Amino acid sequence: MLGVLGNRVYRNLFLAQVVSLLGTGLSTVALGLLAFDLAGANAAIILGTIFTIKMVAYVGLAPIAGALADRMNRRNLLVGLNLVRAAVVLCLPFVTQIWQVYVLVFLLQSASAAFTPAFQATIPDVLTDEAEYTKALSLSRLAYDLENIISPTLAALMLMVMSFSNLFLGTVVGFALSALLIVLVRLPDPKPATSHGFLDRTTRGIRIYLATPRLRGLLGLNLAVSSAGAMVLVNSVVLVRAQLGLNEAALAWTMFAFGLGSMTAALLLPKALNKWAERPLMLTGASLMVLALLSFSAVISFWGLSWQSMLIAWLVIGLGYSTVMTPSGRLLARSSHTEDRPAIFAAQFALSHACWLVTYPLSGWLMTGLGAVPTLFILAALAAIGIATARKFWPSDDPVVVTHTHDNLPLNHPHLKGHRRHTHALIIDDVHPQWGAHF
Repeated sequence: MLGVLGNRVYRNLFLAQVVSLLGTGLSTVALGLLAFDLAGANAAIILGTIFTIKMVAYVGLAPIAGALADRMNRRNLLVGLNLVRAAVVLCLPFVTQIWQVYVLVFLLQSASAAFTPAFQATIPDVLTDEAEYTKALSLSRLAYDLENIISPTLAALMLMVMSFSNLFLGTVVGFALSALLIVLVRLPDPKPATSHGFLDRTTRGIRIYLATPRLRGLLGLNLAVSSAGAMVLVNSVVLVRAQLGLNEAALAWTMFAFGLGSMTAALLLPKALNKWAERPLMLTGASLMVLALLSFSAVISFWGLSWQSMLIAWLVIGLGYSTVMTPSGRLLARSSHTEDRPAIFAAQFALSHACWLVTYPLSGWLMTGLGAVPTLFILAALAAIGIATARKFWPSDDPVVVTHTHDNLPLNHPHLKGHRRHTHALIIDDVHPQWGAHF
């Protein structure tokens, strides 16, 4: 897996991702504590609103950013957005009102909505071999998981000697170092093979995404991931601080358990993907999350809430979370041409976060109004709906190479080479506007 770090450009990108994520992890812990400081036991509603604002920015701006990403210098774009994010986070330690948090979070996540898809779309352009790209995906997932482990651990240590507001400064340092690492390398800037208008480019990624069966299945799995993930991210602070009465460090260790499960799956997935296809692995991961939510609700119902059972549940959710998320980049790369890659990654970013836009506020409202057990059960049911959707739209026989016939092109079209019927990897584009054997 570590062999791909021999590529200097990817190595810098990976390190840029790591330091950025470490800083982001510190801000995640700090935001939870800031919400509790401002709202006490109602922190779940505040966090739910914060995450909803985050999702609105992601869903609304990611497709626009994807349309612009192939028209701008990739390095300048990523560096500039990192600096914007650093400047916004620098303001967070000084807020005194909840509305100020909301405004700053919107600005921060607007920059992230442009940064993340462009960054993700750059990796397959740097590592064009699928085996290397698969290793890079696992490393990327591992970076997210290490963030879930190292950042809470670092936060717990820092909280022993300083207030939580100082954690935001760690985020600023992370974004600044990320910008420096990116500016030191030259990134590929693929240009679209054909000219498309801005509106077409804005919607192109979503149209390709929804026309591809495996990606429609991925959308269902995104719902499962967001349902379980929202329970962890929104309600951990309420369960740990308000209901169990534990200290700030305990919250960090709780997030550590989730990250540990996710990291374990990321380490195992490269070998697993050599033996099994993405579909069964990802469906298994989603099912694990549902099982963890239901089991945790049963434990609370019969024996009451305990930190030990919560740590186990979060660990299993982390295992399932990473098992679904890590292979998704392979599906996106396989389902798009190089010139459409920024658009398709932006579509995944927007559509997956549309699921979070539902589950984040729902998780906070349910926890505040109904309590932990109904919240766990309802989110598990929503995740199960996502799994059923994935099974329906993503066929178990998911061919990459498809024999098909073109009636939509003249025989002298360069793509046909004199033959209307031919066989190749089917990807939705201008000459293949839909999935199937006939066009």
